[in-house]
Amino acid sequence: MTEREVTPSLEDHELDELDQYLRAHARENEGDLLLDGVHGLLTVLAIGPDPALPDEWLPEVLHAPFADEEEGERVLQLLAKLNDSIVGEIEAETYEPILGEVDLEDGGVALSAAGWCEGVSRAIDLRASAWESRLAEDAQLMEMLGPVMALSVDEGVLTAEAEFERLTEQEYDDCLAHIPQVVAQVAQYWRVHPASEREKAGSGAASSEFRDPPRRRGGRWVH
Repeated sequence: MTEREVTPSLEDHELDELDQYLRAHARENEGDLLLDGVHGLLTVLAIGPDPALPDEWLPEVLHAPFADEEEGERVLQLLAKLNDSIVGEIEAETYEPILGEVDLEDGGVALSAAGWCEGVSRAIDLRASAWESRLAEDAQLMEMLGPVMALSVDEGVLTAEAEFERLTEQEYDDCLAHIPQVVAQVAQYWRVHPASEREKAGSGAASSEFRDPPRRRGGRWVH
């Protein structure tokens, strides 16, 4: 493998700054994306069937006027750097999702994919035609997405016609561990099998309407 120039990821203080901005401007009961959700959104736009310009995805992230020009420039700079770093990490095979945390009854914390999966869902919605067309025709793509779909169903981001048992803690952790592999495989899939103009122009359904997302039981993903 030849050496590739890797786009620098955001420093911890930059991630904290962007996280604080998004939290401070999240509207109550509106389901606005926080940092983990923005990361999921930009990830799937980066690996999906058709790139999206900032004009398309920024409305999913920003919902209020900036306090001033300086704040606006800074927030947009951080979002652009986050977007570029995701692409660089995928190419360098160093991608890791930004996940949320939930408080446990014993005082500890656990990782949560809820926000990241919500971002994934919205990214798919932005290119619903291509995703829905291909998922209906190619079981391989659904199989690749299995761990992410399972997490999305478990967190209530996606709904399925059939009822499924909640993932065990071990199954949930296993799905989290598979996210980087899923991202790499799906990115490669769309590079090798690009969306046709027919798929891009079709009338796809929203991601929340996908039928029967796969779940892992007995060591394999089932539909």
